[in-house]
Amino acid sequence: MSSADSFATDSPVLAAARRAREAAAALAPLPRAAKDAALLAVADALVARSGEITAANAEDVGRAREAGTAESVVDRLTLTDERVAAIAADVRDVVGLPDPVGEVVRGYTLPNGLDVRQVRVPLGVVGIIYEARPNVTVDAAALCLKSGNAVLLRGSASAYRSNTKLVEVVRDAVAAAGLPADSVQLVPGESRDSVKELMRARGLVDVLIPRGGASLIRTVVEESTVPVIETGTGNCHVYVDGQADLGTAVDILINSKAQRVSVCNSAETLLVHRDSADAFLPLALDALAEAGVTVHGDEAVLAAARRHGGAATVVPATEADWETEYLSYDIAAAVVDSLEDAVAHIRRWSSGHTEAIVTTSQAAARRFTQLVDATTVAVNASTRFTDGGQFGFGAEIGISTQKLHARGPMGLPELTSTKYILTGDGHVRG
Repeated sequence: MSSADSFATDSPVLAAARRAREAAAALAPLPRAAKDAALLAVADALVARSGEITAANAEDVGRAREAGTAESVVDRLTLTDERVAAIAADVRDVVGLPDPVGEVVRGYTLPNGLDVRQVRVPLGVVGIIYEARPNVTVDAAALCLKSGNAVLLRGSASAYRSNTKLVEVVRDAVAAAGLPADSVQLVPGESRDSVKELMRARGLVDVLIPRGGASLIRTVVEESTVPVIETGTGNCHVYVDGQADLGTAVDILINSKAQRVSVCNSAETLLVHRDSADAFLPLALDALAEAGVTVHGDEAVLAAARRHGGAATVVPATEADWETEYLSYDIAAAVVDSLEDAVAHIRRWSSGHTEAIVTTSQAAARRFTQLVDATTVAVNASTRFTDGGQFGFGAEIGISTQKLHARGPMGLPELTSTKYILTGDGHVRG
């Protein structure tokens, strides 16, 4: 008995999951041309019905402002005609990406003549649980359709009207293109009960992908009986080695921290080798001050700030600072005695997302990449490059910090599984 059987058979959520399962079976064998045609229809429909979408979105935005929601969150929630057009352009970009379904991962012939092929196949039914950004609704739908998966979308209540309209537009376009409308569904209901049902629909939903803050991700991972691909938080570090070009180090630090602070691949901690600290910290503190970043420093950083003066805002770091994903103009900073000490700090506090070293030493770079365990280890490059688009994937469904199936930015191949196809000529096992 699946976990889904513990819920009433007339549950709207489970009914949607069953329809998604039927749609997934119809999607799996479709050729790329059919899926691409549906996606082009979706892109055209988004533009054509932009007025409907922005009208629905205006209701969500109005309710958010009435509730006193922070303007930064309201901005992420807001859709304009220009933003809808950009979402449509992203869908067209997905059309241009290679279809992973049917790709032969490996193939060979056994000594007995039996042909073995491992090929990519869709995951099946993918559930996405996410927060305020309504663009995720279309992005997730497009990536799932391209990879042959049916998708169940559960956005936040704050974007319910926006998501409802977006899914209506996508479903109409998909159906008009000849694909099952139930390939894309919004999970019924605005209460948390609907989320719980989705998380327990094992046997109907093949995988869940949470996208959002630490609390959301932790809840899904801990409470779901459906397998979860964990998209983790980003407590990312920049380590400036004892041998480093200081100008390069400043550029990488500021880009990693301040280029966009509200994303998971922004840096949250600076570690500086003691041999570089006296020369580097004054430069770094001035640059961070110019970028508007507050530094939460250890004793060595505080002492360097006192000696240097300058405009930097430096406050004493607490134990909590080392584990904090600020997503703001704040950074923790410490001086370490060695590369090994930097690695030890990262091992203790890292979320396993992205870690960077700035060094002119090939030996130090090699040692750092060997010892640090993260989805991405950057050598003389910003942490901000950990992104599906930057990696050349064209698009991503999220960044996985787990170690099973998918790790790091997840493109279309990560939305597939594999199966083995054995071809014989009357072969029997002796």
